[in-house]
Amino acid sequence: MIPIVLVSVFIASALGCGKPPIEPFPSRVVNGINAKPHSWPWQVSLQYEDDRGWRHTCGGSLIAANWVMTAAQCIFSNLSSRVEVGKYNLAKNEAGSKLIPSEKIIVHEKWDPLFVGFGNDIALIKLSESVTLSDHVQLACIPPAGTVLFSAYPCYITGWGKVYTISPRADKLQQALMLVVDHATCSQPDWWGIAARTTMVCADGNGVTAGCNGDSGGPLNCKNDQGIWEVHGITSFVSSLRCNYKKKPTVFTRVSAFNDWINQVMMNN
Repeated sequence: MIPIVLVSVFIASALGCGKPPIEPFPSRVVNGINAKPHSWPWQVSLQYEDDRGWRHTCGGSLIAANWVMTAAQCIFSNLSSRVEVGKYNLAKNEAGSKLIPSEKIIVHEKWDPLFVGFGNDIALIKLSESVTLSDHVQLACIPPAGTVLFSAYPCYITGWGKVYTISPRADKLQQALMLVVDHATCSQPDWWGIAARTTMVCADGNGVTAGCNGDSGGPLNCKNDQGIWEVHGITSFVSSLRCNYKKKPTVFTRVSAFNDWINQVMMNN
């Protein structure tokens, strides 16, 4: 039997997965800037309802018509959740965006919320209905299993997180250029040490660019040599001292280390 994710990849490729109809604006700016509207069409907003109403909590990536990939730390089983696709400005009602309730959520069985450094910070959300693809809503490409990016590979983090460690979260989707830090460097004692695992991707650590609160679960987008954008990372953690602490790069779950798990979850659900 062909794993369902491979089927999804074939379908996504036919529909232009990883090639957004609205091309992102490539920027050399190292800190976050407003993204071009709808240029990261697989980016979603994961929202929860509490006594204050619905609010954005995390990012995520649309990897199939009814599946979203996010971080395990973003899952709160005691709250109602929904996903908004086709979104750019969280403060406005936008044509082409859609709110879809979550039907089922699967968290990696080895995720430990007390020890984020153990890894396995990945979860899949099955949507209550399939999305309709459009210029504003597209599927993310997942890299081949085992892919490891070389040092200084240029990628973009995207999300609605805080622009600075102490600041409100952004209304407009942000993007920032981030350079991959190889595992040998990231695992050095004055960097992340043993907290950096081979199932993770580190990026930057220059003291300027970083993910921050509200970015968790969102994608690290990297273009391959065929010109296709792939989601290589799921935003996982930063330093508790501040988001952009020098030699403490943003750490992402390395998606290519979990292809088999993603296949199995989607096939069984």
